[in-house]
Amino acid sequence: MLVHPQFDPVIFQIGPLAIRWYGLMYLIGFAFFWWLGTMRARKPDSFIRPEQVGDLLFYAVLGVVLGGRFGSVFFYNLDNFIDDPLYLFKIWEGGMSFHGGLLGVILALWLYQRKFGWGFLRLCDFVAPLVPIGLGLGRVGNFINAELWGRATDVPWAVVFPNVDQLARHPSQLYQAALEGAVLFIVIWVYTAKPRPVGAACSLFVLLYGLFRFVVEFAREPDAHLGYVAFGWMTMGQLLTLPMIAVGLLVFWWSYKKAEQ
Repeated sequence: MLVHPQFDPVIFQIGPLAIRWYGLMYLIGFAFFWWLGTMRARKPDSFIRPEQVGDLLFYAVLGVVLGGRFGSVFFYNLDNFIDDPLYLFKIWEGGMSFHGGLLGVILALWLYQRKFGWGFLRLCDFVAPLVPIGLGLGRVGNFINAELWGRATDVPWAVVFPNVDQLARHPSQLYQAALEGAVLFIVIWVYTAKPRPVGAACSLFVLLYGLFRFVVEFAREPDAHLGYVAFGWMTMGQLLTLPMIAVGLLVFWWSYKKAEQ
């Protein structure tokens, strides 16, 4: 049984300015997005120029931050918003949702591609391999902060989170970092090394993330204020992944069907 070392969430602080591990993970993830995107944009067949990746990242960051906050409020804390609509703007109280961030990025990409007429799915295919590293690093940040912990277990690698209780728990944050970060990145990066039908890469990303998240939720402690939201065992995270899995499968099938025609 391992014990979480209870890292200080603040790396260092200068006056009122505090640099936190979770924020640093986001910054590193955005840096990887820019680096990998610029590298791919230099390929002869790329429809995006390297100098456009920075603008693309700006739109993506807005989508992540705004969508993540809206998703956290409306998917997970709707009661707080109903009681106090200003809760939406209380970002210092924390709260980011992947599913909200995904919707925010989708909207941001749709708006950005309209300027150039690239095609929405085509741009999503370009972005899909650039995202998983940031997702994985975000989960590492969750582990460092000792938040979003797993359910109680007796597996040899269980971790005690003293800020929660003295139970040995699944380090579900690291499971997600491995699956949603490392595994998803390798699969999508290798898959896109060759030309694929338009829409195939981004739909595969959505499908695999949905499957990975659905499985890991069985090891992750449900949100205390929500508990199980369906059938006595399904969490909100699992419920929100079901449309992802369905849409991912449908678009992946459609992309290959259209390519055949």
